[in-house]
Amino acid sequence: MKAILLQEHGGPEKLIFSEFETPHPGPGEVQVNLKAAALNRLDLWTRNGYPGLKIVYPYILGGDGAGVVTAIGEGVTRFAIGDRVVINGTLSCGMCDACLAGEDNLCRVGGVLGETAVRGTYAEYIVLPERQLLKIPDHLSFEDAAAASLVFMTAYHSLITKGRLKPGETVLVLGAGGGANTAYIQLAKLIGATVYVVGSSDEKLAKAEELGADFTINRHAEDWGKAVFQMTEKRGVDVVVDNVGQATWASSLRALARGGRMLVVGNTSGYEIRIDSRYIFGKHVSIIGSSMAPQADFRRVMGLLFARKVRPVVGAVLPLEEASKAHEILEQGEVFGKIVLTC
Repeated sequence: MKAILLQEHGGPEKLIFSEFETPHPGPGEVQVNLKAAALNRLDLWTRNGYPGLKIVYPYILGGDGAGVVTAIGEGVTRFAIGDRVVINGTLSCGMCDACLAGEDNLCRVGGVLGETAVRGTYAEYIVLPERQLLKIPDHLSFEDAAAASLVFMTAYHSLITKGRLKPGETVLVLGAGGGANTAYIQLAKLIGATVYVVGSSDEKLAKAEELGADFTINRHAEDWGKAVFQMTEKRGVDVVVDNVGQATWASSLRALARGGRMLVVGNTSGYEIRIDSRYIFGKHVSIIGSSMAPQADFRRVMGLLFARKVRPVVGAVLPLEEASKAHEILEQGEVFGKIVLTC
């Protein structure tokens, strides 16, 4: 099969379009002929390498994908050859206490597809346990399915399940154009919340408004922390979605209302932070960490997608062999929404 292989850590030029052995399913496994794979920031970090990362070369990146079932292993009952499916990139063993309790994103031996020992979706074929797959309706394109999977389940689990967002509450989303942020905006509006969005350009903020954002702030034009405080009549917001980390923590805490919740879902600017703890105990703030989602939340949020209540935002589509170019585009940060590779 054709695949994008990583032979060593480094820049986009380290992604090589090449031949690789086609995987075949064992018991309980399904082979999928991938039609689309979507990029995530995690792909950049894995490509560059970071302390503690353990992968086996040649490696294949990618945690998002959709395609057609082409072979099934012994004991597979939920899928047949020809089924259209989307991949759940939250890996789990399916047997530990966390998995059996329905909290498989807490599996001690799990992780994220394309960041662990399990090779990812930048390829023509992939083999996964049948629990990692979900059938998709005919009206949903493979590109949209791949673009939605990881970001929507991440947003749903953190915002709805763990953040317990309620109708009438206020939400601040840091960033307008990222795939996850487009999911947070839509889910918050679907619940009935008022949504504030901080973005890097008026163009991206206009697109955020099209997705449902009620108030937008250009971070280059004003101090967004102070702006949010003034816009909420010095109350602050009930929930802050922070996937930036080091550069935004202080302002995120200040932007929260008394009793507010800060959802920590990433750290694109760095992971070392300084905290003024007075904001935490003085304002009764809850700091909630979240990553990926259990199977139940994955199925719930994909059901919303299937019912057309939310939609993925695809900013660019490139062929698989142009994965290096796709990584360059993602690093530049100019695309609104997800970047998708077609296989």
